Amino acid sequence: MATDRYPRLYHKIEAALQDRTKSDLLRGCMKRGRDTRAAALEALPGGASFRDDVRAAKERCIENLPRLKQQFIERARQRGAIVHEAATGAEAIAYCLDLARRRGARTIAKSKSLTTEEIDLNHPLIEAGVEVVETDLGELIIQLAGEKPFHLVFPSIHKMAPDVAEIFSRVTGTEVPNDIPAIMKVVRQYLRPIFLNADIGLTGANVGIAETGGICIETNEGNARLVSSLGSCHICLIGMEKIVETVEDALLMILAHPVSASGQLPTNYVTWMHGRSPLGEGPTGDDRESHIIILDNGRSAMRDDPEMREALYCIRCGACMNICPTYGVVGGHTFGHIYPGPMGICWTAGVHGLEVAGDFAQLCISCGLCKEICPAQINMPQMIAEIKHRDAAATGHLLVNRVMMGADRAARLGSATAPLANLALASRPIRQLLEKTIGLAAERRLPPFAFSTFMNRFAKRVSRVATPRRTVVFFVDVYANHNNPDLGLAAVDALEALGCAVIVPNQDVSGYPYIAYGGMDQARRIARSNSDKLAPWVRKGYEVVAIEPTATYALAVSYPNLLRGDENARLLADHTHELFEFLIEQEDETGFHPPADLFAGRRFGFHCACHQRPLGGGSGAIKWLRRRGAQVELIETGTCCGMGGTFGLKGGLLGYDLSRAVGQPLFDLFVNSGVEAIVTESSVCSIQLAEGTAMKVYHPLELLTLR
Repeated sequence: MATDRYPRLYHKIEAALQDRTKSDLLRGCMKRGRDTRAAALEALPGGASFRDDVRAAKERCIENLPRLKQQFIERARQRGAIVHEAATGAEAIAYCLDLARRRGARTIAKSKSLTTEEIDLNHPLIEAGVEVVETDLGELIIQLAGEKPFHLVFPSIHKMAPDVAEIFSRVTGTEVPNDIPAIMKVVRQYLRPIFLNADIGLTGANVGIAETGGICIETNEGNARLVSSLGSCHICLIGMEKIVETVEDALLMILAHPVSASGQLPTNYVTWMHGRSPLGEGPTGDDRESHIIILDNGRSAMRDDPEMREALYCIRCGACMNICPTYGVVGGHTFGHIYPGPMGICWTAGVHGLEVAGDFAQLCISCGLCKEICPAQINMPQMIAEIKHRDAAATGHLLVNRVMMGADRAARLGSATAPLANLALASRPIRQLLEKTIGLAAERRLPPFAFSTFMNRFAKRVSRVATPRRTVVFFVDVYANHNNPDLGLAAVDALEALGCAVIVPNQDVSGYPYIAYGGMDQARRIARSNSDKLAPWVRKGYEVVAIEPTATYALAVSYPNLLRGDENARLLADHTHELFEFLIEQEDETGFHPPADLFAGRRFGFHCACHQRPLGGGSGAIKWLRRRGAQVELIETGTCCGMGGTFGLKGGLLGYDLSRAVGQPLFDLFVNSGVEAIVTESSVCSIQLAEGTAMKVYHPLELLTLR
């Protein structure tokens, strides 16, 4: 690891936090992308169900990739294309240089090829005396500015119209007015002769089709069609993972790309190319040439790695960037190398190396939202956790991350020494010392520890259910056990009131912080321990109910992925419930009707924790509150509150400061909503929201005692 990794990262984060213009632009773009995607899915038959089809198609095509690649090569050659397989970026570059030399090329017009960015193709060509011009407007702006893409789909989103006008004024030597129509007129005039006179057109491809040997290019500007068809020579550089089996697979991808990226159905231009037309000849009378370079560059190794294989399911839509909370603040120049954002961590590790990916992997706060929006449902959180794990094996974990992974041990110590521990946590000098020594943010107001834990109090408690109608294992985790046992006991009371006999068998903490920081050995050990301890109770007919959203997510979503093929983990996942989802179910089964005026006249804003979204989106708690007369409004930005589990407990730029910047838009929404208080089921989100809004924040069960 380069010794300046973290100083460089901190410097970039600080710069991003000081210049909010870029992040405001980026977040506005991300929100538009999410909103238009949601609107498009409303109109799309089947809504988001196309994700299941994309996932199945990518699984099948990557599994059969060696065969499909050969089939593609044979079919493409039958159509007259010249196909070359490049094992590395250097091989692909050498092929392009040789071709440019043989054809005497002086100008290459490019379009739609992030893969050429991956191998840094432009520089060797330029050094060889070839003018290389990007023709996608966003890429052209980035090229002329001498920068890297800020976003995968919107590479120059951080540039305002005045910035772009200044760039083209400089390049053309003519004053370009600061308005978009005028800029576009200049851009067209700038690019037109390049389209017409380029010696070689170079593009990527969104899809390669094995059964036909064709490629498909999707654009909104139409420039890729010009680049690929006008000149006498076309080069297509395509990553091998883009090859699908059938035309139907290609059509599915053509749907999935734009709807996931920006809610389009489909892009303005969809170009299908199957060789080159025999009627078309170059200006010298020579037959036009079509060259297809199939790039490996680490992809085969990714395919052979069971922890990284899913990265090849990526269709480059950029949807994960549109929802990533920290990316939305710092942008692609900080959160990325060539490939930015959450998936950028995975691809950087695969094609540029683990150490490069490790330079920005810690910006992932493991909220899991990227997986929820991904059209191929790629488990990015777990892949990133694995990358952090492998990077830490080589470079070690940051001390503060080790502290956060051991939060349960600290909580046990805090409870055992509760009066003294709480005095220490309330002491400003001690907190400042803790931030300097172990990285715990001094500004955070932490909940006090309870000397008598939930486990201790539950052991002395007598059940009130004589003849149970349901049996429940209660999973308590850290907060309810060590900080708020009254909350845990209130949950038990609520379950027993509906005829559920509750037991709290031997159990470990959920272990999610180990996943968040890449402690995968410990995460798997805890997952196996809890699965082996709790699954036997499930086999006896017990259902598992957890009170903390992240703990529920760990049991229901993370454990089966950590322990693939483990029957106990699968059984535990299938029988784990959120507390309020289970309470509502029991109320319905028993016909229980709570007082409809219990919270009459009360108006609350509900915050859904990130890890709740794949579980039920907080619908159980919202329904539980509304049944009791509360007005409840779901208030959200569409991304995270910024706490990211324990991420926001860490001090400094890669913790508290970034966490607060992520959360600010949500804080503003709550403050301006007019609700009397915030309700959330997450203990850590409640800390963030209380500090960020200065509003009261409650767990739904706490409202029962505050009437």
